[in-house]
Amino acid sequence: MKNTIHTDSAPQAIGPYSQAVTINGMVYTSGQIALDPQTGKMSEGDFGARVHQVMHNLSEVLKAAGTDFTKVVKTTIYVTDLGKFATLNAIYGDYMGASKPARATVQVAALPMGTDVEIDMVAHL
Repeated sequence: MKNTIHTDSAPQAIGPYSQAVTINGMVYTSGQIALDPQTGKMSEGDFGARVHQVMHNLSEVLKAAGTDFTKVVKTTIYVTDLGKFATLNAIYGDYMGASKPARATVQVAALPMGTDVEIDMVAHL
């Protein structure tokens, strides 16, 4: 059975989608950008601060689904500038710890609300 996940601890969906969906023991998160869940506005600070906010948002969505970063099996990262890859990789690695899911990182022309990083994840429950 498919279930939608919702938490007030992560940004509300800004379109016709859910924060995450669970089905068959898996959770599929929607892409998270650096929105502050309290204000609905983009987080202040530099690229690193935005990556931290994205990872925090993902952590909250996974938690609401009943899982965490240790159970992530696939991550897709979208950035507008691969020149910031080292910063992204270091912060992402800190959050993921010993967990090493499959991952793709893709440079794109633009992302929602003018941000420069978006990440989605697939995890098991």
